[in-house]
Amino acid sequence: MPRELAAPPSGVAIRLRPLSMQDYEEWNEVRWRNRDWLAPWESGDPTQGPGLSFNAWLQRQRRDENEGVGALFVIEYQMRIVGQISLGAISYGSMRTAVAGYWVDQRYAGHAIAPMALSLLADWALHDPDGPRLHRIEVAMLPCNERSRRVVQKLQAHHEGIRAKYMYVDGRWRDHDTYSLLAEDAPEGFASRLNERSAD
Repeated sequence: MPRELAAPPSGVAIRLRPLSMQDYEEWNEVRWRNRDWLAPWESGDPTQGPGLSFNAWLQRQRRDENEGVGALFVIEYQMRIVGQISLGAISYGSMRTAVAGYWVDQRYAGHAIAPMALSLLADWALHDPDGPRLHRIEVAMLPCNERSRRVVQKLQAHHEGIRAKYMYVDGRWRDHDTYSLLAEDAPEGFASRLNERSAD
């Protein structure tokens, strides 16, 4: 895990960094304040297993990071936590793929934070010699989630179509629209390409 991933100087001034125990109060305040905003997109466990404390959840994230199967970052803007972005289900070998998920505080929605966060995550995961060196990142969303769709469209992601009953969200199995980012899509980096397109 990197200590931080920072946006290029010409981009929206965010950074990604690993979540820590010291972040509990701030992260918890942001997450709970946005509970209703995020509820329609919230994935869950259909077996209704016991909930995890922040400490237990963070320990699970650290284990996944140590095993190379997951990576979790907070999104910081103006020295505040304004969201979260993660990679999960990392697969190596002949596939070298993972699934990305993200959310942004409602107060900061529409400020180009999510596209920059996803581009920084992709640059690290696909191109950084110290990253997992993946080939593909998948982003799946409910078909009605237009905000998330605009994020992947800004990165010129490949539309791959609908996956039926793909994920358990908001109390039921839901179809998801899927997009992908491939390493060869932006050899110069997704963040740089995003900035160039924004400047046009």
